Amino acid sequence: MSKKLWGGRYTSPTNSEVEAYTASINFDVELAYEDILGSMAHAMMLSYCGIITTEENDQLQQGLLDIANKISQNQLQFSIEDEDIHMNIERILTEKVGDVAGKLHTARSRNDQVALDLHLYLRKQIVSIVELLICLQDTLLTLAKQHVQTILPGYTHLQRAQPIYLAQHWLAYISMFQRDIERLENSWTRVNQSPLGAAALTGTSFPINRQHVADALGFDGIYLNTLDAVSDRDFIVEFISAAALIMMHLSRMSEELILWSSQEFNFISFDERYCTGSSIMPQKKNPDVVELGRGKTGRVYGALLAVLTMLKGLPLAYNKDMQEDKEPLFDVIKTLRQTLSIYSPLVSTLKTNDIIMRQAAHNGYLNATILAEYLVKKGLRFRAAHEVVGKMVAFSISKQCSIERLSLHEMQQFSMIISEDVYEIISIDNAATACISSPLLNEEITMREQQLRANHTWVSEKEDLLKSVYLKYSLPYNPMLLMPHSARSSVG
Repeated sequence: MSKKLWGGRYTSPTNSEVEAYTASINFDVELAYEDILGSMAHAMMLSYCGIITTEENDQLQQGLLDIANKISQNQLQFSIEDEDIHMNIERILTEKVGDVAGKLHTARSRNDQVALDLHLYLRKQIVSIVELLICLQDTLLTLAKQHVQTILPGYTHLQRAQPIYLAQHWLAYISMFQRDIERLENSWTRVNQSPLGAAALTGTSFPINRQHVADALGFDGIYLNTLDAVSDRDFIVEFISAAALIMMHLSRMSEELILWSSQEFNFISFDERYCTGSSIMPQKKNPDVVELGRGKTGRVYGALLAVLTMLKGLPLAYNKDMQEDKEPLFDVIKTLRQTLSIYSPLVSTLKTNDIIMRQAAHNGYLNATILAEYLVKKGLRFRAAHEVVGKMVAFSISKQCSIERLSLHEMQQFSMIISEDVYEIISIDNAATACISSPLLNEEITMREQQLRANHTWVSEKEDLLKSVYLKYSLPYNPMLLMPHSARSSVG
């Protein structure tokens, strides 16, 4: 006879290769605490509805809590024969409390059970990642405040374009990460829904109370359609998509930091704690951390494509294919958290070479646009002004000098409306200030500070909610706590 908990209709044991191929315990052990949390809430609901007795619920609660404590102490042995975290915990629970453990799965399927675990797990990770993004924003905002007057070239097509303030550059990335935060906060509405009670696909004949367990776990609501409840992985796709955008933003910033730290730019230098050396070239100081950040973006993109591809051909409701959602999800969370955690201190320790940045802004005719606008304000059509300045740039190149080094007489050869005031207008400082003044920069900084406070408030509210749920069941709440390595390695 099969030893499986579902093995009643089977007369032969599962092929050992099939067992290893189909088991997920090697990775879904990551959901252990959430699986226990969901089971404790489910048992309480069963007792509340009179489906099991108070005494049976007490036994189940204590048994599940003991298992959680054993996991925290790395004292449990999981088995591939039990396939996944759900069946492993039920088997261990049976060893602890006896036959009453068999009542825990009443009115529940692994289909809605694993969906619940994923919702519980992902919502705490979202809060944690938003917190890490806020930390990075705060670091960048500090840099922006320090560099409101630092001028450097702004680039388009990686060619020097117009002079800007370094504060503008850091604020641009704060804007990107703000959109990332807003995407994650917006996804909370869909993540924080309870699928429990959908059972295998169409609910159960037991008189359960789905809203009761949803309220107990701090959910905002329940899935209205049971088939959708067990088959929905949109919330995972949405999260990984948001993660891919975060990594894309980090990768863009990494690329610029790599360029800026090169001897060709020399705009910044990295703290040695965030660099590595070469095995053969003694002089090298390599920006390996940000290179890896740039490189790891690809694996997050790959995870998104993997989950989308897995889902695209699935009929309703649950299919075993969905087991393939977890490894990409867990890898994305690990990659994202590690990257964000290291980027904040890395950025905060950057050294900027302000003088070299300013010198670079004096080369490349970055004041050409402000000169064209000067001519327009003097009455010239913009297209005519554009042509005049283009010719002035070509003439300056032939003379190997900047535009502001031309004499007034030379400038007036191109347009007689140019007067002595042009030199003040086309100075690099004025060219930078003309488009965005210090008051405007400070106004943007103030707005970002307000957004940061609002972001902190959101995280605080959600953390308080989640901590209260875990505390209610005496379970640890720590989004940064991955399952101990020994718990993973004890799978046998």
